[in-house]
Amino acid sequence: MAIRAGIINVTGYAGAELLKILWHHPEVEVVSVTGRSAAGKQLPEVLPHLSRIDLPITETVEGSVDVAFSALPSGASAEALLPIVNGGAKAIDIAADFRMHDVAEYERAYKTVHPAPHLVEKAVYGLPEIHRQAISSTSLVANPGCYAEASILGLAPAVKEGIVADDIIVDAKSGISGAGRGGLSASTLDHFAEADENVVAYGLEGHGHQPEIAQELGELREASQARVTFIPHRIPMVRGIMATCYASLLDSSINREEVLELYRDFYAGEPFVRVTSQPPQTKHTSGTNNCLVHPTVDVKAGKLVVVSCMDNLINGAAGQAVQNMNLMFGLDETAALDLLALNP
Repeated sequence: MAIRAGIINVTGYAGAELLKILWHHPEVEVVSVTGRSAAGKQLPEVLPHLSRIDLPITETVEGSVDVAFSALPSGASAEALLPIVNGGAKAIDIAADFRMHDVAEYERAYKTVHPAPHLVEKAVYGLPEIHRQAISSTSLVANPGCYAEASILGLAPAVKEGIVADDIIVDAKSGISGAGRGGLSASTLDHFAEADENVVAYGLEGHGHQPEIAQELGELREASQARVTFIPHRIPMVRGIMATCYASLLDSSINREEVLELYRDFYAGEPFVRVTSQPPQTKHTSGTNNCLVHPTVDVKAGKLVVVSCMDNLINGAAGQAVQNMNLMFGLDETAALDLLALNP
C-alpha cells in the first residue's frame, strides 16, 4: 500500500517542488494539498506547470495521511503540524520551527512565540549525513535551512575531526527563490527591477540560520555552540546556494591533499554529497538533491577554505524533505531523488 502524503502550503516554491518530486515517487500517493489563499481551486488553476496533477487545494489536510509536510512560514508551520502529530502521523517541517533545541533561541531568532514548544524535544534535525539513525526512528523531522545545510555540510568533516579552531566565517549567496513567494511580495529587493544586476547583503545583525549552524557544529565538537559569523547575500539568479566557509587550521602543516582525503573519507558512501577536486558551481547542482563540497587550504593565511553548492529548493528544501521521509519509512534513501542537473 502506498504511503499517503499531505502537503501543507503547496502553492509556495518549496511546496510545489515537493509535489513535483513526490508525484514520481514509487511508494507515495499525494492525497491532500493545502493553500491558504488558493483554497477551493484546483491545483492547475494556481500552478499551471503542474497541470497533470489535478488535485483540489483545501484549507487544511483532508482525510487520513501517513505523513504531512509543512512548507508554511516559520511560526505558522508548527501550528499546522500540531494536529498531524497529535493524530499519530509522521511530520516533516520545512520551516524553522523545530530546528533549534533551545526554544528561547528560536524565539529570539524568529521574533515569535513558539506555538508548540513541547514538541521541540521530540524533533530530530533532518541532516542524514549526521543524524541518519535518529531520523530513521523519529516521527517528527525538522528540515535544515538551506543556508545552514550548505554551511554545515561544508564544515562538518573539519569540525568533527578537530582540525580547525572554533572561529568560523561563512559567506553565503542564494538565488532569489530563497525568499519564497511571501518574500517576493514583501520586499521590493526581490522584484526584478531591484534584483537584476544587484547583490545585497542582509541579516548582518542576525540571521535565523546562524544559531542553527552554530548548534549543529557545536554538537560535532561536543560543545553547546560553535562561534560562527554568518553573512548571507541575495544574488540575481532564480535558484542555487553557494557557501564559502573559512576557519583557521590548528596545524599549519596540513595540506590540501590531506584535507581532501579527510573530506572524502567522511562522506564516503553518502548518496548526495560529493567532494570535488575543483570548485563547484551552482549550475552543477541546479534541479538536483546533490551538495558539492570543495575543501582547500590557504597556506599563507593558515586557513581551511571550503566551497559548498546546492539547489536551495531541492537539497535545501523539498529534496531533503523527501530524503528524510524515505529514511522515516525505511525506504531506499534515494527514492525519487535520482535527478540530473539542469544545464544551461
